[in-house]
Amino acid sequence: MTELISKFDDILYTWCLIYLLAGAGIFFSVRTGFVQIRLFGESLKCMFEKKQTEKGVSSFQALMIATASRVGTGNMAGVATAIVAGGPGAAF
Repeated sequence: MTELISKFDDILYTWCLIYLLAGAGIFFSVRTGFVQIRLFGESLKCMFEKKQTEKGVSSFQALMIATASRVGTGNMAGVATAIVAGGPGAAF
């Protein structure tokens, strides 16, 4: 069973996953009309616009908060996974 799973893992995580992810990226880019390119200027404009009131959070601050929470969570999960997989020395 371990050998079968290992062979499946080798196939899935080498060429198959690369083509699958590239295909999905191209499919969704075409399907949405390349929104990531078309609206890039609009996204920059929205990101750097000023706050309308003193209360609340600006668009840029909201982006930074969202990015920090994702990166922080990823770092903690990555370290925990490394420690579980390889012991305490894997974190260093």
